[in-house]
Amino acid sequence: MSITTHAATWFLPFAAPLCLYIMFTDLKAMRIPNHAVVTLFAVFVVVGLIALPFQEYLWRYVYFVVALIAGMALTAARAMGAGDAKWIAAMAPFIHLGDLSLFMLLFGAMLMAAYIGHRIAKYSPLRRLAPDWDSWHKGKKFPMGLALGPTLAVYLALGILYGQPGT
Repeated sequence: MSITTHAATWFLPFAAPLCLYIMFTDLKAMRIPNHAVVTLFAVFVVVGLIALPFQEYLWRYVYFVVALIAGMALTAARAMGAGDAKWIAAMAPFIHLGDLSLFMLLFGAMLMAAYIGHRIAKYSPLRRLAPDWDSWHKGKKFPMGLALGPTLAVYLALGILYGQPGT
């Protein structure tokens, strides 16, 4: 992995609770709240100064802008929800560019697992544990936060275990 263990170790404790939170809110209300997106971005703004060399820290804002523009285009084309697009943009600075292929593979695996798990729960007695969740009643729509949240958290955890040494 290209991410440093130093960066992953700094980012994970702050990002992981937000990842869990957006998983829950997307399941419950089919929304990724703006305050969660802003908080994740604020984590990067503050913790990134400690976790990354300054020049790399500045370049990561380009990742944010590129992801935001792509997400806006996909939202306009009705290919994804606005909350998903904003969350992806806020996640982008946490990902080392050298890990993009790995990250996309990880996202693909998480997406399949989340989709299958959600559909199994939706049509099983597990649904009775939270019968009022919107994600059960939205037809073919899927709470993408259920896959996006763990993708970032697992990527950062893998970065701690397998990342590059150094700062």
